[in-house]
Amino acid sequence: MARYFIKLAYNGKEFHGWQIQDNAVTVQGELNQSLSLLLGKEIKTTGCGRTDTGVNASCFFAHFDSDKLIENLVYKLNSLLPNSIVIESIFEVAPEAHSRFDAKARTYHYFFHNKANPFLGEFSYYVPRKLNIEAMNKACEMLLNVEDFTSFSKVHTETFTNNCKVSNASIESIGEETYRFEITADRFLRNMVRAIMGTLIIVGKGKISLSQFQEIIDSHDRGKAGKSVAGEALFLAKVEYEYISS
Repeated sequence: MARYFIKLAYNGKEFHGWQIQDNAVTVQGELNQSLSLLLGKEIKTTGCGRTDTGVNASCFFAHFDSDKLIENLVYKLNSLLPNSIVIESIFEVAPEAHSRFDAKARTYHYFFHNKANPFLGEFSYYVPRKLNIEAMNKACEMLLNVEDFTSFSKVHTETFTNNCKVSNASIESIGEETYRFEITADRFLRNMVRAIMGTLIIVGKGKISLSQFQEIIDSHDRGKAGKSVAGEALFLAKVEYEYISS
C-alpha cells in the first residue's frame, strides 16, 4: 500500500466546503467518489485543512492510500470531476506523510475593492467607500504579536487551543482601488481569516482605533470583533511542507 499526495485547486462556489457532510455537496465528497470509481475500490482522502462553504483554494493538498494507480489518472480525474475542481498533480510520498499534520504553514488571500466593478464581484468583496489602508496595515502588524485568536474564531469549535502563530499579515494594492490581504500562520481557526478581515475593514473605515483593535484581541470575545466577510473572496493560496517545493 502506497501513499499519494494530490495537489488541486477549486472554486468553492458550488460546494459546502471541503469536508464531507451528510446531504451536502463537498469537494472531498466529489474527489472520493471519482477516485473510488476510477481505482475500483473505496478511496478516502484526507485534506490539508477545511475550507468553509463558498471558500476557494488556489492551492490545496490531500492524501490517500492505494495499492495501485492507473495510467493518466490526473487526466481521467479532471474529465470526471466538476469543472470547478482541477487536479494539478498526483505523486507518491513516504507512507507516514500527512497532508494536514505535516503542513508547516498556510497562506490565505482575501481580495477586496473600493470602486464598483462588474467583473470583480465573484472573487472580490466590494466595500463601497475608500478605506485607510495604512491604518489597516498597522493593525495587521499587531497580529504578529498575538498568541490567542479567540476573538476571531467561530464559537463552539472542537479545537483544543485557539493559539496560532501568524508570521505574515499585510494588505497590498493590486490594481485601481483593488487590494489583497495576505496572512500566513502555522494554523488557522474556523472563520478566522474572514473575522479578521471584517474587523480590519472597521479599522479602515475609521470606526475603531488601533488601540480599540488591540482591546478586541485582548478581550478573547468573538462578539466584540467585526462581522465575518463573504467567503467567495477568500482563497487558500499556499501550503508549505518540508518535503514539497512549491
